[in-house]
Amino acid sequence: MNGAIALDRIRIVLSRTSHPGNIGAAARAMKTMGLTRLYLVAPSAFPDPVADARASGATDVLESAYVVASLEEALEGTILSAAITARRRERSVPVRSAREAAPELVAFAGKGDVALVFGTEMSGLTNDEVERCSMPVSIPANPAFSSLNLGAAVQLLCYELRMAALSPTPPAEPLPDLATFEEIEGFHRHLERAMTVSGFYDPANPKRLLQRLRRLFGRVRLEKEEVNILRGIVGALERKPD
Repeated sequence: MNGAIALDRIRIVLSRTSHPGNIGAAARAMKTMGLTRLYLVAPSAFPDPVADARASGATDVLESAYVVASLEEALEGTILSAAITARRRERSVPVRSAREAAPELVAFAGKGDVALVFGTEMSGLTNDEVERCSMPVSIPANPAFSSLNLGAAVQLLCYELRMAALSPTPPAEPLPDLATFEEIEGFHRHLERAMTVSGFYDPANPKRLLQRLRRLFGRVRLEKEEVNILRGIVGALERKPD
């Protein structure tokens, strides 16, 4: 696939950004590397003249940005998403560096939309936001001083994506048809409903069951056919008489 087309299918998602200047800096970073699709989840202030000023000529990226209320909305239609996080999390999926993840993200952009998700400036992404993404990705900064502002983090990831798009590595095997974000979320809602009705899951005393199930299924990237099979099994068990 043409590198420019691949980059056109990559979304940069900023979740709950508190300072509009960081949104402008992110837009500038995106445009310098050929990315244009910006999604803003519940920004504190947008549109804002400070964002326009920091964009330094990338106001077209700001003008075309999608402003949504939740991360779920921002990820609708994606088949792969990367949570950009600096903190160690309790996840079964290994954390990959930006350089390791970029070729895979670009490759899957040939089959559908992918997203990179950045958290708020002060605390990054929540555990729930990370769990909604396909894989965690980090920037291997100096461990003694790993603080990066949001614009710089977006710039680094966009650079790695551009390099991967300009010199793509053909996959060793055909890429699978991954389930979309909505299909996976639909399966988790279906499973939760069935477990609740059966009495296996008590919403009043949830403990960490749903989180553990997300990790369980997150170890593999569910394909469309696999989600259909799983939902068929759950549906058949729902209909089974006592």
